[in-house]
Amino acid sequence: MGSGEKIMNLRKQLNLTQRQVAQAIGVTDQTVSNWEQGIYKPRLTPAQTLALCQILNCSLEELVAVTSDLDSTATS
Repeated sequence: MGSGEKIMNLRKQLNLTQRQVAQAIGVTDQTVSNWEQGIYKPRLTPAQTLALCQILNCSLEELVAVTSDLDSTATS
């Protein structure tokens, strides 16, 4: 399971929309959709990372574990 899928699972467990997550971290809902589809990987500022942790109700360690999966599967 890639990081986008994990982010999507965390989001859905909390019954959040892509728009709600996007607004909380200052990106578009299309950006969140692209992450979840594996089109792009999240590139967040520290403040956005903290906001994502808060809205997904997860620790930084959990989020790093979620997003590091995609780093190991870099695209050409």
